[in-house]
Amino acid sequence: MPTPTDSPVKITRALLSVSDKTGLADLGTALAKHGVELVSTGGTAKALREAGLEVRDVSDLTGFPEMMDGRVKTLHPKVHGGLLAMRDNEEHKAAMEAHDIGAIDLVVVNLYPFAETVASGAGRADIIENIDIGGPSMVRSAAKNHAHVAIVTDPADYDTLTNQMDETDGATTLAFRRKCAEKAFSLTATYDAMISTWFSFGDQNEAFPEIFQVPVRRVSTLRYGENPHQMGALYVPVGPGAQGVGQAEQVQGKELSYNNLNDADAALELVSEFEDATPACVIVKHANPCGVAIGDDLAGAYKRALACDTESAFGGILAFNRELDAETAALCADLFAEVIIAPAIADDAKAVFQAKKNLRVLETGALPDARAAGMTVRSLAGGYLLQNRDAMLTSDELKVVTKRQPTDAEMADLLFAFTVCKHVKSNAIIYVKDGATVGVGAGQMSRVNSSRIAAWKAADAARVAGDAESWAIGSVVASDAFFPFRDGVDVLAEAGATAIAQPVKGIRTSSRPMRA
Repeated sequence: MPTPTDSPVKITRALLSVSDKTGLADLGTALAKHGVELVSTGGTAKALREAGLEVRDVSDLTGFPEMMDGRVKTLHPKVHGGLLAMRDNEEHKAAMEAHDIGAIDLVVVNLYPFAETVASGAGRADIIENIDIGGPSMVRSAAKNHAHVAIVTDPADYDTLTNQMDETDGATTLAFRRKCAEKAFSLTATYDAMISTWFSFGDQNEAFPEIFQVPVRRVSTLRYGENPHQMGALYVPVGPGAQGVGQAEQVQGKELSYNNLNDADAALELVSEFEDATPACVIVKHANPCGVAIGDDLAGAYKRALACDTESAFGGILAFNRELDAETAALCADLFAEVIIAPAIADDAKAVFQAKKNLRVLETGALPDARAAGMTVRSLAGGYLLQNRDAMLTSDELKVVTKRQPTDAEMADLLFAFTVCKHVKSNAIIYVKDGATVGVGAGQMSRVNSSRIAAWKAADAARVAGDAESWAIGSVVASDAFFPFRDGVDVLAEAGATAIAQPVKGIRTSSRPMRA
């Protein structure tokens, strides 16, 4: 195949077939102004005619009618021959002449709304009907032959196309066609990935399909990655339904960094575990929670979460599970924080934050569904690890293995502690009292050391608050793994804890009461 030159290719015939009619009439008018013959199908042709434009039906071009409820209309040699023919290849030119195949210089296509149909709760038959076949075929043909054909799949590119035609007497440049080809193949790859994902999880209900597709798109390029010498970018799932940090609106503040996003995600995931009817606050530092609490209101929850570790909270991420009010905002403003994130921020709370121009404030609109099924993915050198999401724990799943039954208050705190525990880096030990963390031990190589650190933090938090006794006294504890020996349990008992929730042999079981 000859190397394409950067000579502009004049558009004389365009094929338009779109599900999303945004900007279609204006595009058709701009093309007609340059004398471009418009060829179209079904609803697209109807919309163009309603705009007063002259349109040639695809069936007139191919000599065959649309058939099988429109499933077969563009799958024809006179369409794909016009798209795939290399205009500088003599054999191709001869074949076009012999079979009366006219060149198509521009294709404007967007695909059937498959993801939207799935999200709407449609039945299987409707979902299958919204798998586009002819559209992706035309997109791929035009993109492969981008040396001679322009393929536009995004209404956002219509103005770029028409502006370029205005500047080049109705032509397109190779640079433009190359970029459009890249977007086109990304579109078809993503589209097929969404379909494959639906078949695997939605239709076949497979836990781990043989091929795992992850259709995502870039929404921002970051200043740098985890460290200044690394590059970074944010990608979000393609299609409706995703909810989280990636979909949040930044109300104010500096540009979000890689670490900001990572920590904000950790905070939001944890605070989403709590019903919004119960005000909750989570404070995260370096992806680990350093304070978590519920309260009668957000202000109370924030004060209790902060009290767990006032030192680590400096420069942290604050997350809330309901609309952030002005009273709580004023309290938050007294602390140096990197990010504040909540489902909504009241207008008077936004006014409070305006005095801190660098503070990043995010509104998510809703909380991620902590009960939703799904996968977590972690990259390895040369591979990926997948597992199902860690589901919320209920009291029915706890098995008491000691003579003394936990009190109702202890059981509530055990559930709270275990909820927090799964969001703390292993080895993880969490002391909780009255719906608030009072000591967190995270990320140690020894579970005994995590127990000691958490106990020390509980004592230090009490000292900062002016209390004589450690807050670990009368608390309960959650561990993210079982204690193989009694040394860790002895540390917790000496600190004053009364019950432990721990998994045993990979199965979450319950509480082991202790005496202080």
